[in-house]
Amino acid sequence: MQKPTLVMSMILSASLAFTGSALAADVAVKITPDLAGVDVMHNGKKVTIMRDQNQKATVNPDFAKTSRKCPPFCINPMQLAPGVETVGEVEVLAYLDKMTKGDKSILVVDSRTPDWVAKGTIPGSVNIPWTKLAPQKGASPIDIAEILTTKFGVKEQEGLFDYRDAKTLVMFCNGMWCGQSPNNIRTLLRFGYPAEKIKWYRGGMQNWANLGLTTVK
Repeated sequence: MQKPTLVMSMILSASLAFTGSALAADVAVKITPDLAGVDVMHNGKKVTIMRDQNQKATVNPDFAKTSRKCPPFCINPMQLAPGVETVGEVEVLAYLDKMTKGDKSILVVDSRTPDWVAKGTIPGSVNIPWTKLAPQKGASPIDIAEILTTKFGVKEQEGLFDYRDAKTLVMFCNGMWCGQSPNNIRTLLRFGYPAEKIKWYRGGMQNWANLGLTTVK
């Protein structure tokens, strides 16, 4: 795995958008000792990502199951593919913060099907269902090429893909047992997407919800 931890920590300390100082002082359940919340944009509206302040809150029932039939709900390894970096919640927040501040080279992607997204997603993310990139689900090379060029910043010339200006993709789904973002990532790698431009939030909505972080519908 790559080692961006120190760099990402520097980005966090230098650039994360804290909620107001008065609010930060009143928040009992912070994200990190120095971070109460992060302001992001979602569908044109500002959303503050914080943790649930109700210290008696329990696990979201959608993520309370401890046993799912494998396959297809098998536990994924920590490193999904060579060169693809696995990230956690604080790193995802750093990417969201950079996007909100105008960095158009990053896209946080919810790879789940719309029925799951309707239950709640990470503010600032966009939904590109894994089925739209899956040949086994009917996605044609033309369909996939359209997503690459219209969503991911890839250029196509004479049948070849130019990834020099391709976006850094931060991809997630329902958690370490979910195959939706891994399917998206593997498809992108087969199409030549640079591994170093793909980040995988392995914990996904399972960990996001269990930490009480803000979601939107």
